Amino acid sequence: MAMMVFLVILLVVFLMSGCSQNVDKPVDCSDVYSSGKTVSGIYSIYPAGDIPVWVYCQMISDGNDEDKGGWTVIQRRMDGSVNFYQAWHQYKRGFGNMESEYWLGLDNMYQLTRNRNYKLRVDLEDFQGNKVFAQYSSFSVGPEADGYILHVSGFTDGGAGDSLSVHNGFMFSTFDKDQDISPHNCAKKYLGAFWYMSCHHTNPNGWYLWGEDPTYYAIGNVWSSWKGYNVGMKSISMKIKRVS
Repeated sequence: MAMMVFLVILLVVFLMSGCSQNVDKPVDCSDVYSSGKTVSGIYSIYPAGDIPVWVYCQMISDGNDEDKGGWTVIQRRMDGSVNFYQAWHQYKRGFGNMESEYWLGLDNMYQLTRNRNYKLRVDLEDFQGNKVFAQYSSFSVGPEADGYILHVSGFTDGGAGDSLSVHNGFMFSTFDKDQDISPHNCAKKYLGAFWYMSCHHTNPNGWYLWGEDPTYYAIGNVWSSWKGYNVGMKSISMKIKRVS
């Protein structure tokens, strides 16, 4: 009898310890926000359960009150300080500086979205200080075995127009791993990496252009439905938030 009681106590302690670890290991910035950390900044999350990943959590957005808190930034450009013309391996694992420009990593995006529902918001700013956004009610990235296919739908216009829905259902491409449907390598031709089709309506990971530059067509970090193909964004960020 005493042994049975002892084993029950051990089981309770083990389960309580497991719960404590789960609380201490937020999956995304929604968990960080729910834990009471409501200041935007760099936090560690655990999208795969065990290994920490550093990410910028945006706790306030320009949207409605229901959109505030817990946005996980998966991509950000703001000053041209990071080279985004990177190879497949870098785009798979992630790169950059969490304090400024970075790419969270395709595998991290897959781990985040494979068992949970997320919405996506893309914030854009031009060099004149104008700000717009595009929001999508559903966003996920498939596994590497399928080419990290983009799944995005449910567009809401915040002034930017929709330059992303046309990329839905396409695999991710880099200059050393061409998975688009164009006879050309879109990543090489447009100096970026993205879910290219043949080739793009937006190129957020393209060359950082300081405003309008028609010298080389569509190579910049452009969002065509707002500014066309020759005007680079001063800032562009992609962030996701968990939805029930």
